[in-house]
Amino acid sequence: MSGQGSTPTPEEVGAAYDRFGDLYAYTVGDAGLHIGLWSRPGEREPASTLTDLANRAQERQTDHHADALALAAGDHLLDIGCGNGRPAVRIARRTGARVTGITVSNDQVGRANEAARVAGVEDRVGFGLGNVLDLDFADESFDAALAIEVFVHLPDRPRAFREVARVLRPGGHFVLSEFTARGAPAADEEAAFRQTWACGPPTTLADTLERAAAAGLDPVRVEDQTQNCTFTGDLMGLLYTEHRAAIADRYDTDLVTELDALIPLVRSYTRDHLGYYLFLLRKPR
Repeated sequence: MSGQGSTPTPEEVGAAYDRFGDLYAYTVGDAGLHIGLWSRPGEREPASTLTDLANRAQERQTDHHADALALAAGDHLLDIGCGNGRPAVRIARRTGARVTGITVSNDQVGRANEAARVAGVEDRVGFGLGNVLDLDFADESFDAALAIEVFVHLPDRPRAFREVARVLRPGGHFVLSEFTARGAPAADEEAAFRQTWACGPPTTLADTLERAAAAGLDPVRVEDQTQNCTFTGDLMGLLYTEHRAAIADRYDTDLVTELDALIPLVRSYTRDHLGYYLFLLRKPR
């Protein structure tokens, strides 16, 4: 190779690509061996880190779910498993809808209501403790319902479908994104996924449609988004490596040691054996 600080000769450049071409393909992609267009020129706040990129992908997914529901200003949406509340806030600001979010996490209730307050939408977006298996709402209370990756956590999915159908108004839509199983994973891979996400085993496409039908919900559209799930698994592995020191500072050593063993298994399971579908369902009028 050329001396440090000097420009390599064409022969040295050729030798470098002869030697490291496969490495470049593994690390930056093999479509062209150049930088990807992760952010479009002129974006006000272009993505500059893996976390930025992950957040933008989640925001696009939130928008996609909301677009599937076709919410109108004033519609009332039930956000099941609302997480930190930011998706609900984003949907409310984007559509003009009202949103009631529920979660089984006390911590998430606080974070979600704070997100609504900071965004200035607390007059039409609120969050509280709630369980989709036993919804504390009257029949036909909501124009639409949303559950992003929630049903995988549930011990009784058929009951959850019945509860959602009960609180939906006739003609209302329910968007559900669900993990599905594919292939034959090793036992340790599936166990790592279930432990990391505190969930049961992924279901099947047919089972989800059958459960929805049994609850009286008609399928409108089914989308295979497995490719996004696969990429997220890879990105999760990279972000864990990048932020491992901060994670170690936040949590105890035993947990981080456990995660060191689990994350590669979750990554391979997500890549090779996890499917991901979006279901748009409708309660008949």
